[in-house]
Amino acid sequence: MDLNEKDLRELEISIADRLYLQVAGWHLYLGDAGLAADLAIECNANLDQGASVAARLALESLQVPLGGGNVKLPLARLMPSAQLFDLEEILSAYCR
Repeated sequence: MDLNEKDLRELEISIADRLYLQVAGWHLYLGDAGLAADLAIECNANLDQGASVAARLALESLQVPLGGGNVKLPLARLMPSAQLFDLEEILSAYCR
């Protein structure tokens, strides 16, 4: 299942405004971090496996460069665990 461009853009906007990285108590929303589009694309690749699997796979596979690219961590390590459930909720609307 692949989303059309309009649905993929809507998914990106939902992700950008709702999900964030947490660093030292600060919240950096994925839209501001420039990661919302990449996460939407990663999620889209696995939507046929369900919202839960798509969310987990996307968060583990998306590598976030830190320190000028010297270190890369999976997005899953930079987000509070509650954000996984928020992503699953967002994706459930696209898993029909």
